[in-house]
Amino acid sequence: MYLKGKHIVLGVSGSIAAFKIASLASMLAKKRADVTVIMTPNATNFINPITFEELTGNKCLVDTFDRNFQHSVEHVSLAKQTDVMLVAPASANVIAKAAHGIADDMLTTTLLACQCPKIFAPAMNTRMYHNPVVQDNLKVLEKYGMEVITPATGYLACGDTGEGKMPEPEVLYEAVVKALTPKDMAGMRVLVTAGPTQEKFDPVRYISNHSTGKMGYAIARAAMLRGADVTLVSGKVSIPSPAGVNMVPVVSAADMAQAVKASAGEQDIIIKAAAVADYRPVVTADEKMKKKDGELTVALERTEDILAYLGAHRKDGQFICGFSMETEHMLENSRAKLEKKNIDMIVANNLRQEGAGFGTDTNVVTLLTKEETLELPILSKEEVADRLLTFILHKLGKKAEIA
Repeated sequence: MYLKGKHIVLGVSGSIAAFKIASLASMLAKKRADVTVIMTPNATNFINPITFEELTGNKCLVDTFDRNFQHSVEHVSLAKQTDVMLVAPASANVIAKAAHGIADDMLTTTLLACQCPKIFAPAMNTRMYHNPVVQDNLKVLEKYGMEVITPATGYLACGDTGEGKMPEPEVLYEAVVKALTPKDMAGMRVLVTAGPTQEKFDPVRYISNHSTGKMGYAIARAAMLRGADVTLVSGKVSIPSPAGVNMVPVVSAADMAQAVKASAGEQDIIIKAAAVADYRPVVTADEKMKKKDGELTVALERTEDILAYLGAHRKDGQFICGFSMETEHMLENSRAKLEKKNIDMIVANNLRQEGAGFGTDTNVVTLLTKEETLELPILSKEEVADRLLTFILHKLGKKAEIA
């Protein structure tokens, strides 16, 4: 959504990590971004420029004075249309040049001419990275408003182990997306719950549900990208945690209730997308319950209604949104829940509808408030998350830059 039609420049300097940028260029191009790669002459020793040309459909730039171009000042014309520039891998040499305004090749001249957001992903030997001169240069970049991605820690090409490893393409991709996303939620605090809870009745068994956390995680990520300070309270899931959010892992409904209560009072928006168990075993056995002849009955008791608690203890101006997963009478049941819980909004969906429900990458939802009913078409969960957040901002009387 944020990448389509955007002009992205990838600056590749001389490092063994240069090969990773081929994957990044492919990821960006698949999202229909217009990607141009600029390489330093040293970078061409690690990966051929033709690789990037095939992946992006654009000529890979190396020589500042390449006469094949229509414009003799190609670095200036390219800089004017660039929406974000990422230098990765960023060698100590390129970092030093950028920090002190040295422009002696196509990459650094374009970098100096760009007025868009600029991101650096350092990649070098651990001793080089921790050298005070390099650290000072990185601080200079940050002083001038450029973003520096902290390198990963691991085994390096030189044989050392430590900081200096370039992050994986997925991390760089997220940094580009974040730089391109309008910050219409800057300054807002958002609490999101996601995933299932597990209610154990002995050390090896528990009661749970089919929630994968995908919808809640998409909401948390979207709010983070839009500039919000996000806290994500999550049950056990098998998907990666969104970068840049405050993760609070929980297991049971009681754990989730405790975590939500601890931070609810300081939140501007609370979105409860978790599938919380309504019941838990009255008694939890200390040892595994052995199989016996005949039936087994497990007595259950209600868990705390977290959404009802939030509705009853909301602070002034706080917006609370719940989710309603139904199999029948979706609108009627969801509107009753909206009224009973004393909240502002319900996101309703029907488990039986194609494209909706647990574990899918898409969802079909209806946004309900006391005054409005907005049915959304089948969308990716990322698109649903953005539409949901934009709807909430409009209800709060705030301008949303994302449709």
